[in-house]
Formats: sequence, C-alpha cells, structure tokens
Amino acid sequence: MPDQLPPRSGSIGQPLPRAESRRLAAGGGRYLDDHATRGEWHAAFLRSPLPHAGFTLDCAAAAALPGVGAIYTAADLATACQPWQTVSASFPGLVSPPQGPLAEGRATWQGEPVAIILAASRAIAEDAAEAILADWRELPAVTRLDTALAAEAARTHPELANNRAWSLDLRNGDPEAAFATAALVVGETLSFTRHTGVALEPRGALAEWQDDEVTVRLSHQMPHQMRLHIAEQFGVPTSRVRVICGDVGGGFGIKMHVYQDEMAIIAAARLARRPVRWIADRMESLLADIHAREHIVAARMAVDAQGHILGFDVHDLQGLGAVSVFPRSSTVEAISVMRVIGAPYRFAHARARIDCVLQNKVPTGQYRAVGAPVGCAVTERLVEKAARARGEDGWAFRARNLMPAEEMPCTNGFGAALHGMRHDAVAAKMQALMDLPSLHADIAAGRAAGRLLGLGVAMTVEFTAAGAVVYGSGRVNVAATDTVVVTLEPDGAISAQASITEIGQGIAQGLAQVLADAIGVPAAAVRVQAGDTQAAPHGGGAWSSRGAAIGGEAAWGAGRALRAQLLQAAGALLQAAPDALDIQDGQVVDATGTPRMPLSDLARTMLFRGHEMPGGVSPSLTAAHHYRREQDATLANNGMQAALVELDGETGLVRVLRYWMVGDCGRLLNPLLVDGQYRGGIATGLGEALLEACRYDAENGQFQSGTLADYLLPMAMDVPDIALGHVETPYAGSVLGAKGAGESGTGGVPAAILNAVNDALAAAGGGVVTQMPIQPMDVLRALGRLA
Repeated sequence: MPDQLPPRSGSIGQPLPRAESRRLAAGGGRYLDDHATRGEWHAAFLRSPLPHAGFTLDCAAAAALPGVGAIYTAADLATACQPWQTVSASFPGLVSPPQGPLAEGRATWQGEPVAIILAASRAIAEDAAEAILADWRELPAVTRLDTALAAEAARTHPELANNRAWSLDLRNGDPEAAFATAALVVGETLSFTRHTGVALEPRGALAEWQDDEVTVRLSHQMPHQMRLHIAEQFGVPTSRVRVICGDVGGGFGIKMHVYQDEMAIIAAARLARRPVRWIADRMESLLADIHAREHIVAARMAVDAQGHILGFDVHDLQGLGAVSVFPRSSTVEAISVMRVIGAPYRFAHARARIDCVLQNKVPTGQYRAVGAPVGCAVTERLVEKAARARGEDGWAFRARNLMPAEEMPCTNGFGAALHGMRHDAVAAKMQALMDLPSLHADIAAGRAAGRLLGLGVAMTVEFTAAGAVVYGSGRVNVAATDTVVVTLEPDGAISAQASITEIGQGIAQGLAQVLADAIGVPAAAVRVQAGDTQAAPHGGGAWSSRGAAIGGEAAWGAGRALRAQLLQAAGALLQAAPDALDIQDGQVVDATGTPRMPLSDLARTMLFRGHEMPGGVSPSLTAAHHYRREQDATLANNGMQAALVELDGETGLVRVLRYWMVGDCGRLLNPLLVDGQYRGGIATGLGEALLEACRYDAENGQFQSGTLADYLLPMAMDVPDIALGHVETPYAGSVLGAKGAGESGTGGVPAAILNAVNDALAAAGGGVVTQMPIQPMDVLRALGRLA
C-alpha cells in the first residue's frame, strides 16, 4: 500500500506524508484513507463566473476540507500537459490563442475552468470549489457579434490588435455585372442565435495512469483522434495511450473536439497517481459544451427577366467564441454555410465575404449538419422572396432553377462540388407525398375561417462523408478513412472490430447487416464492436455522416475478403473449385444450393485440425479492409422539406401541424435506421427553428441559458406527424452507394419553418421574421400586435 497521498493545495512538489494527510483530513476517517489509497478521485471544476476576468486563487482553505485529495491550478497542470493551438493550412492567417487544460490568470469566457478539485466524492469536490477564495477582476467583454469588429470594441484577448480571427473573400464570374443588369434583386439579413447539442449522455472522462501508460474512458465520437492528441499533449508514445469510447449516448458533433476540462482530468490523474473521474452535470454541459451557428448573414440574389437566378452576394459574420476550436477550427462552419448557399440551383456569379470573430463566449464548433441550416435558410428565404416579387408560385420558380442531373458533376460559384443528385425526382416525390391540391384547399379553408396558417418548403443539399483531402490538405490530423477487421469464430459466428464508433446512430447494426450480406450469414450471427483503441483498428470514428458511406465500404471489403478465404479453404477440403461454392445462411453450399459444410465445422477444422488441409492451403479466419475514397472530396445528398404551421395571434406561438421530408441519401442499407435518423434530425431542426438558444446578456455578457428551464428543447408534443419519402440515387464511386443520412433531416427545417411562418404572416398582411429561433415576440411584432 502506498505510504503517501497525492499532492494538495496546488503543489506539485513532494506529496504530503500520511500523518499530515490524516491530520488535514480530520473527519474523513477511515473512508478517506481507504478511498485515497485504493479508489478513484472524483473531480469538480471551479469555473469563471464572468465572461472576461483576471483572477487569483487561494486554495488553502478548500484544500483543508475533509475528503479533499488535491487542488490543481494551471501552473500545476502545465508540468503534465502541453498547450495546444488551432492551426490549419486551409485557414491561412487564422488567429486563435493557445489553450491549456485550465485558464491561467485570465479567463476568456464564462464557464472556462480555472481549477480542478479532486475529492472522495463529487459533492465534496463541489463544496471545495465553492470554498476556494477567488479574486475576480472583471475585464471588458466582447459578446455582441454585430459590434465585435468595430474599432472601439473591447478585445477578447488584450494582446491582439482586434477581434478578427479569420476572413475570406470569394468571387466567381462577374457578380457586379450580374447585379447591375438583373431584372430583380432581392435581399435579406438573417440572424442565427447560438445553440448547442444536448446529448442524453453528458460529456465525461475517467483517466488512469500506470507509469507512462494511460487509459482514458471518454464520451467521445473519435477515440483514435483523442488518442493522438493525448499522446501529443502529454508527451508519451501513442502506443502507450488507450482510449475507450463505449456506446456513446449521443454525440451530434459536440463530442469531436478537445476540451480543456477533459484534458485537465487526464493531467490531474497523472499528478495525483490515482484514477480521476468526472461527469458533467446538465448545467455544466450547457455552460461548457461547444456552441454552434452564431451568424449574421446579409445576402442578395440577382434574377433575370425570365426568372433565372444569376448569382448571389453574401456577407457572413460568424462568432467563434474565445478560440477557434481544436483541432478542426470553428471556421469550418462558415465555409460549410457558403457551400450550401445556392447549392440546389444553377447560378453563374458569386461574391462572398466571411468574417470570423473572437468573442468572450464559449467556443463554437461543428454540430449536426454543420452550417447547412444557415446556408439553406439564407438560400430558401431569398428564393421565396424572389418568387413572391415575381408573382409566381415558389414551386415553379424552384423548378426552373434547379441544377439538372445532366449538368453534374460540376463546381458552383461558391466552390461546392455537386454530383449524383436528382432534384427534380425529389421535388416530384414531395408533391405526391404532400398531395398539394388538397393541402392548398385545406389552407385556404382554414384562412377563410380566420386561422393563421402558412406553408413553407426548402430544397436541401448536404455535403457528407468527407474524404482525406478535406482535413489532410490543411495538415490537420483528422482521419477520413476507416477499417474493419472481421473474424470467423469456432461456433460459426462472425465478430468484427470497426473504427467507426457507435454514438446512438445504429451503425453497429448497419455494419453487421453489411458484413452478413458480404459473407453470407444471418445478421444475427454478426457482432460488431468499436470504440476501444486497444482493439479497434485505426480510423476516423463518427462524424460527417460517414458510417455507411465509409465504414460500410470497409465492412463490405472485409466481409468479401473473409468470404474468399473461407471458400478457398472449403474448396480444398471438399475438393471443389472455390468459385463453384457459395456461402448462404452460414453454410457452404454447392452450385445447386445444397449445404456441404456449416461454417462452424470449417472454422474448427481450420483451427484445430489443420493437418487435414491440403498442402499449400492455409487461409486465415480473419480478414481486414481499409477504405479510403480516392475521388470526390465529399459526397452530396439532397432532399426537400416542407412544414405546415399555425400562428397564435394572441401569444405569437408557432405550432408545427405537419411536416414532410423526401431525402436522397444514396442506397438505403437499412430503411428503418435512415427513417430514424431523418426523424431525429427533423426534431433537432425544430428546436433550432423555434426553441433552442444560448443567450447572453447584452450588457455584461452573462450566460442566460444555464438550465433546461431557460434552454428550451422540443418535446414530444412539439414534434408533429412526419411523412417521409425516399429517392435512391446510389453514389457511383463505391460498391454500396450510400451517401450518409445522419444529418440530412436537420439542414432544411429552419428554412422550411421560416418560410412557413412568413407565408402565414404575408397572408395576414403582416411583416416578416428574420431571426432564428423564431420567438413569439417577433411574430407578434410582425403581426403589428406588439410595438
């Protein structure tokens, strides 16, 4: 049994002698001693209560509380963990200061961790956090997006000249001439409020060091990526780092980044020489998880006399938070917004300016359907506005301007690579699904009865399954390939290890189905495991709707390779040519379908009676396949969504009565899983359109959405009946033809609901709403019922 407890009071020097430890822990009694020597420490964080503040900490009194094992500050953890900084060749000139596990001397956003407390229980650790004597010196904070670039604005980081993190100008064709000669120019400025992913399972970490080896259990989407970053920041070989991400209870993109608090847990465990556990509570999650989609977009669209879109002119102002999130960079979202603007339509001219600014707020990052809801809402608002200005039906205007399948592949004015989409087929399917004539009649009757009804539609394009060039060209170490290793077990079952991770999207079932088809066994006989870097092969994990499109291809390749090996072995034993045999329902069969040998017998023979195999035949029971798409930086799926809403003229509340979606995600490998992803994505979009907002006080930057009473989520009664339809256009560059479906439902919901609300307002002679989420007060103002 060790004779010393971990260091205390922020000291990294010699641990306190056991006698002194017992004296300081008076009241903790035998439980503390046993726990400290045999168990794990529970962690809590002291976080900044201010958006921008200098600080000093006095931890002595807190460290003396019974049950407290250690308190560490930034200076302590600096000896265990190196800082990190977001750098990408894709974003030259990006300004993003370094980060460490804890803020040192100055906190740059409310909720940033400044100290970590280890104790015998979470409750004791939280009490100790409150007992730390902190001297906060409030500094000017940058919280408003619209004024962040003003010359007189405060600085997010005083050492920087301004708050500009990155800017980009895009141009294609002759936009000046297009707008000068256009028969119609429509414009709008849309504002999008931050929101976050509220996963059923909050983030959490459990870290344990054994000498220079560390095992970390994380609620994370990419175990191999985190393994790399942990090795880099803690200065140990990658082979000495094990990361375990089991069945993660929801990711949505918020669990694909490097967080200060999670790195602090690993560093504290290293210093304390004990396992350290931390699980965020819900208030902590809302305050500290990455936010997303804070944008102000001013956009114009030029249209010729025949109603053809000529081009777009866009300025996107994006709020990044205090830093650009590591390793991918928050600026990815602005690029994603721009790719989606105009993506379903044909246009020749484009001009855009992107300004990404630093703020004293939680950093923003990639979140479900990265940027697509913003770009789609901007596009579809302008399309609807142009159709109204021309006095024509929005369906007709869209149909005239949709990018024809025969003109793809192509790259549009904003640099979006378009291929393999059939917008006309999707639109036709949607019209049939909605039964437009009857729906229009019902809306007319409802309006005649005084109801404020509105119908909105939106065409969608989503870019999925990013290939190696997307991050590789920026020299950012994010894997875009995947591997599956598959083995025939002695009982005839199939076991597999996959680099794709399970985060609730059902990919383990999807891969099992692919492997079953590839090998020739029942899906129930296949077991897929993932998430443990000690067992799972290298790969990208779960992001960019890549499970079926990339992981599925790896599974198919591995399954077919194993099948070939098994047929070679069976042919040798049965004295038959391998191509004269097949595997069906777990049996080796001949050309007539007659069973010749169950796979369990074949496996046992290969394992235990190898002497029966003919000479020179020694196939393996295991096969692996590593898949990297060599063409197309991203895949593109498309769809159409529509919403029927009713406004309450007294309260301003918006009720979604019905919702429709037609999607084309390539070949449907498992229709039930795809439908589930579509419905879940639509629910996410409903929250974004009407409810969810991370709000900050305009005067002092205080976070105002710290509980689920303030941060509103859609509940069952908020989600209407959803009618789904499918068009299948398999991706031509792969065997399975899947394109990804996990984020498709989210991308079009804000646009469809925004158009539906404005349709209802127009029918009532009201104004327009231009801010997301749509608030009751905005609706009442547009109706002229509120000043």
